[in-house]
Amino acid sequence: MNRLLCGLLAAGFVSGCGNAPTQNSASSAASNAPQTVNVVKVESRTLNTTLALPAQVTPYESVDVYPKVTGFLEKITVDRGSRVHAGELIAQLSAPELRAQRSQADAALQNAEAQHSAAEAKFAADSATFQHLAAAAKTPGVVAGNDLQVAEKTAAADNAQVEAAAKAVQAARDNLRGVSEMESYLEIRAPFDGVVTLRNLHPGALTGPASGAAGTQPIVHIESVNRLRVTVPVPEAYAAGVRARQEVSFSVPAYPGKTFRAPIERIAQAINQNTRTMQVELDFKNASGEITPGAFATVDWPIQRSYPTLFVPATAITTDLQRTFVIRVRDGKAEWVDVTNGVTANGKTEVFGALQAGDTVVANATDSIRPDSAVSAKEK
Repeated sequence: MNRLLCGLLAAGFVSGCGNAPTQNSASSAASNAPQTVNVVKVESRTLNTTLALPAQVTPYESVDVYPKVTGFLEKITVDRGSRVHAGELIAQLSAPELRAQRSQADAALQNAEAQHSAAEAKFAADSATFQHLAAAAKTPGVVAGNDLQVAEKTAAADNAQVEAAAKAVQAARDNLRGVSEMESYLEIRAPFDGVVTLRNLHPGALTGPASGAAGTQPIVHIESVNRLRVTVPVPEAYAAGVRARQEVSFSVPAYPGKTFRAPIERIAQAINQNTRTMQVELDFKNASGEITPGAFATVDWPIQRSYPTLFVPATAITTDLQRTFVIRVRDGKAEWVDVTNGVTANGKTEVFGALQAGDTVVANATDSIRPDSAVSAKEK
């Protein structure tokens, strides 16, 4: 019995040892077989597409209207939503002290003019006296020489008084003009055509530079609505080739499906160091008042290149958290090629790296396909 058991065990051991090499050979052959991958060709074309960029709609002109002088708000003719025209009276202040200053300035001018008239009359009289004495002095012994000199000096002094009085009159006129201009500031007028978007004060309020806390807030805020600025922060990568007067399309949430167009009017020509964007403004004529200032907009920003670049499907680009690359297939081997992404257009992404048009790359790249591994290319 023991001999029979030993014989069976020995036979089983030999049989197991005989099968092991066969299984290992099959597993090794499977692991060495090339991996089949779908591949695509690298394309070369000149980029001409649009990119959706966020933008802000702002009024072309916007101003807080402050009083230039201190006074009581006597009346205000506008409120939030009122449309105003340039030069239109929107508020009236009252300041009794300015009327008093005007009266004083007017009286000072009249006094200066009276003094000027008196100086001119005295100069005329003394000049006539001097002329008379000078004529008489031509006859020897008629006029003393000292009297002639006194008359001449008196006329010269009178002339100086006339000039001084004339300057005093001019100063008084300037002072009166200044007070009149200050008084004109009591009438507050719209600086441009627009809409009142904010009103802070009501009749009876004390306002102005010397009115304390009330003077720190504007009477009203006015914005132009017939002309708008659409400000687009263009990323640095897309700022090249921006052309003035080029028309650009944009949309706003208030009008789904509707497209507006406006030309590029102002280009900052400088990259903001914090945001790495360049501010570009479109000039939109909003004659119908459809778009409200302050609205958010989406701009179809044109992106064009003057030279051809390379494109691959977005799925052909992958990363291993250290590098971004595509997998090129060459001579049955996988090769990682580092790339930098550009713009995505028509389902394909622009890439920059050591590639050439017509190169074969894996259509669905993954870092599981290691460099130098054997692959079998299958055209997708």
